[in-house]
Amino acid sequence: MISMSVDIGGIKLKNPVLTSSGTFGFGREYSKFYDLSLLGGIVVKGLTLEPREGNKPPRIAETPAGMLNSVGLQNPGVEYFIKEELPFLREYDVAVIANIAGNTVEEYCRMAARLGSLVDGIELNISCPNVKEGGTAFGISSESVYNITRRVKEQCKVPLIVKLSPNVTDIKEIAEAAQEGGADAISLINTLLGMAIDINTRKPVLANTVGGLSGPAVKPVAVRMVWQAAQAVDIPIIGMGGICCWQDAVEFMLAGADAVSVGTANFINPYAPLEVLEGIEKYLIKNRFSNINELKGNLKIYGGDNKCLQKKE
Repeated sequence: MISMSVDIGGIKLKNPVLTSSGTFGFGREYSKFYDLSLLGGIVVKGLTLEPREGNKPPRIAETPAGMLNSVGLQNPGVEYFIKEELPFLREYDVAVIANIAGNTVEEYCRMAARLGSLVDGIELNISCPNVKEGGTAFGISSESVYNITRRVKEQCKVPLIVKLSPNVTDIKEIAEAAQEGGADAISLINTLLGMAIDINTRKPVLANTVGGLSGPAVKPVAVRMVWQAAQAVDIPIIGMGGICCWQDAVEFMLAGADAVSVGTANFINPYAPLEVLEGIEKYLIKNRFSNINELKGNLKIYGGDNKCLQKKE
């Protein structure tokens, strides 16, 4: 029998398939389709300290190979989540990971402290603007990534996952900064910054002008960044970005991911995470793997049979 369990920085998952923040709500809608206990983990909708209405519509737009969104982190706030949504999720045998966002380091720290050990892990969304630095996102410089990771880690009672932005010059430096700051794991990628224009109205399609691009279009970028990050750090990696089928998930794991997260595909096919999981298992059987962890980084480069991933000394 194949072992499908993985350890993400101290978070024990029965299998390596999670759902991405912002695409699965708090699980209620999807629980009508299948038993949430079949998943490895659920990363809930991004939370802020206080309730947030988000951006004005239109804030969702379809693209030829993906989706643009500028929802703006609409959510009911961390207190509502703890009282109204978390008890529902705890009815299932699935890891619950809270994605947190804020405008200041202090807001992040307060949320981490408030969540305490009520959840199984915390995912740090560092794509948010730092209001003390003129709106610059926390995740675009290694210094700011290190600082916010270190500060939030001090308040965490559960494993801390830092979600990396792809809108950077060198993903390796950012991944290293997260690890040095104390991250137990990293997840990547978050959405790429994109824009669409309505040529009839000559206006941006999104009221916010720009938004986050997700879906199949970003997968090659995401796989490349996971591969680069895996060469730079020794902590577990959750790969995401355009995963629509099991073949996509296997790519990420071969590139160096320990687990994968299904996002935009949930909007198209609510059963996507389960189909991904089933496909991974069949792939392992066909290729004579006995453990899911044997798949990580099992990438052959042209010109030899050496594994592509080589950790730093």
